[in-house]
Amino acid sequence: MAYTAPKESYSGKVFEVTIGAERPVTFGGENCLPFHSFEGSIPHRPVIAYEIQDVPPDDWPETVKAVYNGVSNDPVSWARFCEEKLNAKAIALRLIGTHPDRENRSSEEARKVVSDVLSAIKVPLIILGSNHVEKDSEVLVACAEAAKDKNCIIGKAQEGNYKTITAAAMAHAHKLIAMSELDINLSKQLNILITQMGFPKERLITDPMCSALGYGIEYTYSVMERIRLAALTQNDQVMQPPMLGDVGTYVWKVKETQASEEELPQWGSLKERSIAWEAVTAVAMLMAGAELLIMRHPEAVQAVEKFIDELIE
Repeated sequence: MAYTAPKESYSGKVFEVTIGAERPVTFGGENCLPFHSFEGSIPHRPVIAYEIQDVPPDDWPETVKAVYNGVSNDPVSWARFCEEKLNAKAIALRLIGTHPDRENRSSEEARKVVSDVLSAIKVPLIILGSNHVEKDSEVLVACAEAAKDKNCIIGKAQEGNYKTITAAAMAHAHKLIAMSELDINLSKQLNILITQMGFPKERLITDPMCSALGYGIEYTYSVMERIRLAALTQNDQVMQPPMLGDVGTYVWKVKETQASEEELPQWGSLKERSIAWEAVTAVAMLMAGAELLIMRHPEAVQAVEKFIDELIE
C-alpha cells in the first residue's frame, strides 16, 4: 500500500500585498505554512529587497561595503546599481542620516532623497526611517507625501509614533510596516491600534523584529512562527499581514561578520563566513514565515534565491 503523507488544512490565509507602480511585486497570499505547497496554495515567492542608505555606509564591514564602492556615496547611483547590476526586485532606502546621533538631516533633505531615488528607479521602494521614534514621526510624514502614488512601503511605525506615520501612509496610499519588540501580544496590539485608526489591515506588514544567527534567532523564530500559526490555524485576521525580516541591519553588526581572520583564524574566511551568516539568518526568517526580506550582500541574496527556487520546485 502506497504511503500517503498526512496533510494539515488551515482556515486562515495571509493577506496578499502588492507594492510599486511601474514594476510592481506581490508577496503573501498563502494559506499554508512556508513552502508547504503540498498542503495549500503559495501564489507568490518571497521578495528580497536590497538595502541602501541616504549616507555612505561607513559603519558597514568592508566585506559588504566593498560591493558598493563607487556608488554608495550617492543614494541615486546606489539604487540604480542595485536595480540594473544586481537585478533587485525591490529597494529599501534607510534614512539613517536623519538620526540625531548621525548627520541629523532634516525631513526636507530626506524628502529630496526619496524623490530623487524614486525618479531614478522603476522597482518598488521601501522607505525606512532611522529608528528614532520622534525623528521618524517627522521624516516619514514628509517622505510619504513625496512618494505619493508610488505605492511604497513606509516604516517603521512603532508604539511611540504609529499615529502620525499611519496617518501619513493612509493619506498617500502606501503600505505600512508595524514593528513591535519580539512579542506576539505586542505585535497584535500594535496591529489593532493601527487598524482602529482606519488603516486597512490588508495594507499592513508585520515586523516582529529580527535577530542574527547566534544572537537570539531561536526566540525570533518562535515569535514569527506563533504569528503565522495564529493567522492560519486560528484565522486571526490581525495576524494575517505578511511579515518582514530586516536581516542585513542585524547580521552585519555581529562579531562573526566583522572579526578578522588574523584575530580568529579558526573561524576561516571572513568573506565566506559573513555571507553565510546573512544567508542562513535570512533562510531562518523565511522558514519562520517571513514573506519580505531586506538584505545587503548580493552573494547572500543569490544563495537565498537559490534556496527558494529549490523549495518551490
